[in-house]
Amino acid sequence: MKKTLLIIGGTHGIGRSIVDQLYTDHDLHVISREPADLPAGVTHHQQDVLEHGLEGLDLPDVLDGMAYCPGSINLKPFKMLKDEAFHDAMNINFFGLLRCFRESVEKLKAGNDPSVVAFSTVAVGTGMPFHTAVAAAKGAVEGFARAAAAEYAPTLRINVIAPSLTDTPLAGRLLGNDKKKEMMAQRHPLKQYGQPEDIAHLASFLLSNKSKWITGQTFGVDGGMSTLNLS
Repeated sequence: MKKTLLIIGGTHGIGRSIVDQLYTDHDLHVISREPADLPAGVTHHQQDVLEHGLEGLDLPDVLDGMAYCPGSINLKPFKMLKDEAFHDAMNINFFGLLRCFRESVEKLKAGNDPSVVAFSTVAVGTGMPFHTAVAAAKGAVEGFARAAAAEYAPTLRINVIAPSLTDTPLAGRLLGNDKKKEMMAQRHPLKQYGQPEDIAHLASFLLSNKSKWITGQTFGVDGGMSTLNLS
C-alpha cells in the first residue's frame, strides 16, 4: 500500500538508505539542510529543522509515517566535555525530534496506520566509556518515544532503532582506514560493523503496515553488541 512518508535527514547515511529502499513504492518528502540529489519523484525540502522545525514547509495534510534521522557522535572523556557538548547532543538528537513530532503529529494521526521511527544507540542500554553525551541524549529519545507511544495508542505507533557503529559519514573518524575498520568489526560478535541498509531495512519495516502490531519498542541492530559476550 502506497504511503506518504516524511524522512527528516534523508540525504546521507541511514536516512538516505531509507529513501533508496522506499521511494519506488511510496510518496516521500525529505527534509535536509543542504541541497540534495535524490531519486526522481522524491520531494525535497531544504530547511534546518533545528532552527525552523517544519515551519513554512509545503507538506501534505496527511502523513502515514515519519523517520527522524539526524544524529551526532561526540566521543570524548567526560572531563573533556563542557555543558555545550551536552546541549548540542540534546538539540540534534532529542529536541529536533521533539519539535518535528509536535509539528507533524496531527498530520500523522490522520494517516493510514501511521508510524514514527526514531534512532537511539547501543550505548544507552550498554554502558560505554566516552559516550556520556550521546547516550544521555539518545536515552531521552527512548524515554520520550515509549511514553508518546503509550499516549497516542492505538492511533499512532512509535518505535526506536538502536544501532551500533554503522558506516555513515558521522562515523568517518572511527572508520577512517582499514586498521580501524578491522578493529571496530572485531568488537562485535558478528565480526562486522553495520551498513546503512542494515538499519534501513528495519526502519522500512516499522514504517509499513507489516509492523502494525508493534509499538513502544527499542530494537537493537548492533551485530550482537548489546546482548552477546563472547569473551
